[in-house]
Parts: sequence; C-alpha cells; structure tokens
Amino acid sequence: MHPEMYEIMNDIKRGIQYIFQTENNMTIAMSGSGHAAMECAVFNTVEPGESVLVGVNGIWGERVAEIAERMGANVHRMVKAPGGYFSNKEIEQAVEKHKPVLFFLTHGESSAGLCHPVDGIGDICRKHNCLFLVDTVASLGAAPIFMDKQNIDILYTGSQKALNAPPGTAPISFNDRACHKMFNRKTKPVSYLFDMTYLSNYWGCDGQPARLYHHTGPVSGFFALRESLAIVAEKGLEESWKKHKEVAAYLYRGLEDLGLKLFIPDRDLRLPSVTTIAIPEGYNWRELLAYIMKHHQMEMTGGLGPSMGMVMRIGLMGYNCEKTNADMALRALADALKNCKKSKA
Repeated sequence: MHPEMYEIMNDIKRGIQYIFQTENNMTIAMSGSGHAAMECAVFNTVEPGESVLVGVNGIWGERVAEIAERMGANVHRMVKAPGGYFSNKEIEQAVEKHKPVLFFLTHGESSAGLCHPVDGIGDICRKHNCLFLVDTVASLGAAPIFMDKQNIDILYTGSQKALNAPPGTAPISFNDRACHKMFNRKTKPVSYLFDMTYLSNYWGCDGQPARLYHHTGPVSGFFALRESLAIVAEKGLEESWKKHKEVAAYLYRGLEDLGLKLFIPDRDLRLPSVTTIAIPEGYNWRELLAYIMKHHQMEMTGGLGPSMGMVMRIGLMGYNCEKTNADMALRALADALKNCKKSKA
C-alpha cells in the first residue's frame, strides 16, 4: 500500500471507466476471476430473504442463481434453452410479478454464443425499483456496451477474454443506485473479502483520506490489467468492436462454406468473441475436438453447462482475433471432418 501502487490502481479505475463507458466513482478491479465479481455484485446488493430475478439461458445465469440461493436470497429464474433470449416484455412481466431487488442478465453468454440485447432493460428496472446487473466477461471489448447510457446499475467483466490480460482480476462498477442499496444494508455481506465497504476504501472510492490494508491484491495481475486497458484505450473501443465483428463475419462465411450450421441463426444475436457451431450430424463432437487438438495443437471446446452436447465453440478474441487464426481454425475443422468417422445411423 504505497503511493506508487495507488497510482497504478487509479489508472486501472480510469481504464475500467472507459471500457465500461461510465463515470461511476465506485469502479474497481476485484482480486479474482469473473466469479469474484459475480459474487461481489450479489453479496453486496442482496440481503437474505430478498427477491432476485435471474435470466437463465446458459451456464452463467445458472451460476448467479446458485450464488444468490447460497446467501439466502429468494431466487426466481426466467429460463430459456441455450441460444434463447428474453424480450423486454417478458422481462417486465417477470419483474412485475416477482418484485426483485436485483435482475441479472448475461450480455455475452459464451456457453451458447449469444450476445443478448440490453437496450431498454435498465429503464424497466428503474421503473420498478430494481437493480440491473450485467455480466460482460465474454463480450466486453468485442461487442458494444454502454453502462451509463443503457442504465446498467452493476457491470462486471473478466481480464482474460478480449482484454488480453492474464486471468485473476475482474473489473466491476456500481452506480449511485447500487451504492445506495449496498451501503444501506441491515445485515453485513456474507463475504468479508468481497465487502464493498472495505474494497471501496482499498480502491480510494469512499472519499476517505487514507486507504487501509484489506487484503493482498494480485499486484502482477494489476500491472497486466493496467497495460491491457491502456492498449484498448490507445486503439479505441470502436476499433476493437469493429475488428471482432469483421473477423467473426469472416469465420461465419468459412464455416458455412464447410457445410456447418451456426448455432445462433440470427447474425445480430451472435457473440463476436465466441462462435458456436451446431454439432454436425453423424459426428462425435468429442472425436472432432480431440483430432483437432492432436493434429493441429488447437483447442476448440464443446458446450458448457446446458449447452453441453449441443455445440462446438471457437473463441477468437483480443490478440487472437485475426483472420489468419480464423483460417487456421477452418483448416483444422475441414481436416477433422474429412478424417473423423461419421456414423451410419
């Protein structure tokens, strides 16, 4: 806890404000992966017995629902199959019915390859005195998000996706509505490590003259996060969004030329950083992925959580978001489709 480190942390805060497109003072980086930010958001804004509404259309909604249940919240799930999305009308009806203090939605559902529309949902939540929490771990830097303009109350991401930093830090920001809720609690948050009363001081967000020791942060991770944020700022968010969209479109064309079917039919709903392919008929997806790893030293993955057995996933994000990498992925897939046995059934 030295002035030099405070300067690094202040730079990180400004970088997060830029990538989130927010002016929120309560903006920090969690010591931990995206799950740390996920738990921090829920633990600080929800008290036992309070109603929470969770949009579940993949693994990340499932995780948040479980986290909220574990700390004693009354959890209500809106459920869609992987690849499905919620209309604003459906969301408002559920908010009116369950009267939650918090509504969670995943912007970039990487388990299904879906980029969920966000416009108008923040307005619905404000109308019904509900906080709007959004997960952008897989989408930030790859797809546009505007925290302040879209009235998002709490936003978080991870360091290791399109931001290109090593895993282990997780940017998160709370607006004034969220701060009012979490700093006027009747009970203490269930986690000491993730208690924003202490973390806000640790990051110099509480207006106090001195920052007190709370925990040992991942100093090397903070250095790397600062540099990754600087790189995005130098290139510009718009350029990052544009590049991810262009490379994804290039990959889509190549996949279709191979006769493969994209899992998300609507191009506008596809997550640029993670492309999902419907498992080709007659093939064992595990064999295809194992062949690609063995013969091309390239990792593609299957589904995750509810999308397991439904899709194969290709990640092209951050530094790896290049057409040359898309070409390598396409060649590997073509080779696997040619050499892996297709069932006769």
